[in-house]
Amino acid sequence: MDYVAFYNKQGRPIAWIGDNKNYPSIFLFSGQPVAWMTDDCIYNYSGKYLGWFQDGWVRDRDGHAVFYTQGATGGPAKPARQARPARGARSARPARGAREARPARAARTTSWSPLSDEFFFDQ
Repeated sequence: MDYVAFYNKQGRPIAWIGDNKNYPSIFLFSGQPVAWMTDDCIYNYSGKYLGWFQDGWVRDRDGHAVFYTQGATGGPAKPARQARPARGARSARPARGAREARPARAARTTSWSPLSDEFFFDQ
């Protein structure tokens, strides 16, 4: 598999990330680029810090689970994964805004974030 899918709290595939090791981008299945990562931090293209990726989980700024991957460990109960849609052609990635300073990391919780959907990236 050449990419990893992110599933929401209903098990619906929302986004995917490729295996690019240097600043990988996160795309919706439509092909729209919505965020990028450095180390384990996730930023939208305007530079806002959204959360982090750890143990197969995307966490919001408050430590709540937003998305999970097939190999995620720990965290809240994972629903059954729905089938992944075909990936659309990748759109051009926008320029990255200046990165917001990463706030102190919140403790991980075992609850789901209310942002467990595409709008997580629009914050």
